[in-house]
Amino acid sequence: MDGMMRVCIVLVGLLSLLSTEAYEVGLTFLDSAVAQGAVCLDGSAPAYHMDKGFGAGIDNWLVFFEGGGWCNNVTNCLARRDTRLGSSKQMLTTEVFSGMFHNKPRYNPDFYDWNRIKVRYCDGASFTGDVEEVDPKTNLHFRGARIFQAVIEDLLAKGMKNAKNAMLAGCSAGGLTSILQCDNFRSLLPATTKVKCLSDAGFFINAKTIIGTSQIEDFYADVVKTHGSAKVLSPACTSKMSPGLCFFPQNMVQYIETPIFLINAAYDTWQVKNILAPGVADQKGTWRECKLDITKCSSAQLDILQGYRQEFLQALTGFDNSPSRGMFINSCYSHCQTGTQETWLRNDSPLLSNTTIAKAVGDWYYERGTFQKIEDCQYPCDKTCHNR
Repeated sequence: MDGMMRVCIVLVGLLSLLSTEAYEVGLTFLDSAVAQGAVCLDGSAPAYHMDKGFGAGIDNWLVFFEGGGWCNNVTNCLARRDTRLGSSKQMLTTEVFSGMFHNKPRYNPDFYDWNRIKVRYCDGASFTGDVEEVDPKTNLHFRGARIFQAVIEDLLAKGMKNAKNAMLAGCSAGGLTSILQCDNFRSLLPATTKVKCLSDAGFFINAKTIIGTSQIEDFYADVVKTHGSAKVLSPACTSKMSPGLCFFPQNMVQYIETPIFLINAAYDTWQVKNILAPGVADQKGTWRECKLDITKCSSAQLDILQGYRQEFLQALTGFDNSPSRGMFINSCYSHCQTGTQETWLRNDSPLLSNTTIAKAVGDWYYERGTFQKIEDCQYPCDKTCHNR
């Protein structure tokens, strides 16, 4: 009985910890956007979760775009259309807010009292698409750029037009959104607002697969073509290279004028699984175990991962040429580190120069100091990582 009681006490303790580290926020459907054609792949209304700001943060806004990959042709987009990544009808009506979204200062000291918005992802092209025509046979709508515009306009009407501070952010494909749409976001807000952008795990690089094929380059070219994304991409970039190449942050960041911060693992799990060693390049499945758990990688596979890290760091060259830019690039095997408490701010969170991600971002945003750190050692050197 004593043992059972101890187990119950431990479970109650864990549940109370979880309930304080995270909480749920309801879903808001943006029905008014449908008339503008700003819709998900299936034609349904876009949606977001919003936890309102309070106190001193009432005029501060964090607008965060969700990730979830991309669809590059009609077949792939049809496969997404009737899921939560293509239809707001399939989305859960609540979302967990934790980490950078938390409303308590002990978990999120610099942004806890801001208006915190998490925009759901349902267009398949990092909110860049804009194709007028809809094929009645598929009913696919490629309208991500319109969703972006409609959401920002809705938030402006809800008070963001009075914003003192605003940050466009996102994770994964949403982190790419915050890079590609950064200057556009700045242009939609008042000139008096301090505006900055944050990309979490959104710096996808143009690297070849383990068998030397250019899969991600071809894939991005198809995404941009299918969704009509070229008109959203930087003209300064598209005048120099094909629109598909301007979907890569390494080709785009030099043209961004708004202050921006990059958070990325040098061994990004999504990139390792889908850019470096996708299934089509690993037909025999020799990378399957390694991709699931980095501790199961062979020495030869680790050598290849070290080479990928070098390529990733090379792609960052020149990003830190302005003090308005920030970087937190750790040697972890992970993907997205702002939205969960364990990686954003906890006593066992990842550290660079003895600094948590939360402190690095807060210091950069409020200009208490610059933060441009790249961990200069290879896996498994960093004992603070939460490796997948």
